[in-house]
Amino acid sequence: MNESTSADTDFTDAELWTLRETLRERYGYDVELQFGEAEMRLDRQDRQLVACPIAAWNDGDCTLLVARAGTGDFRCEFFYRVHQHFGTGIDRFDNLAECVVTLLQVQADHARQLQQEDEKPAPR
Repeated sequence: MNESTSADTDFTDAELWTLRETLRERYGYDVELQFGEAEMRLDRQDRQLVACPIAAWNDGDCTLLVARAGTGDFRCEFFYRVHQHFGTGIDRFDNLAECVVTLLQVQADHARQLQQEDEKPAPR
């Protein structure tokens, strides 16, 4: 059975459902997704960049994204500014739900750590 791909996203309908439901569970509301394309190195040793469809959303001042690098091949990262990109420590996922949940957990941990650092008293 071949899953249909949404014409404007390059993600399958099943993948979009998984992404939207996972985000709805996390945030408690429907998250506005933005779709586009990003050039990525699919292997750290490669110099060649490959265009991959992405789904992105914002959580405050953070942008999170999931890239579809092929059938059953997902990548993810989050960033605050151009020079502040973060990953999960896992280069690729073969399960979209696991990819999104891991991304959300790592970003939440990172945000919590930043908040704790901001709350530390200034040295005297």
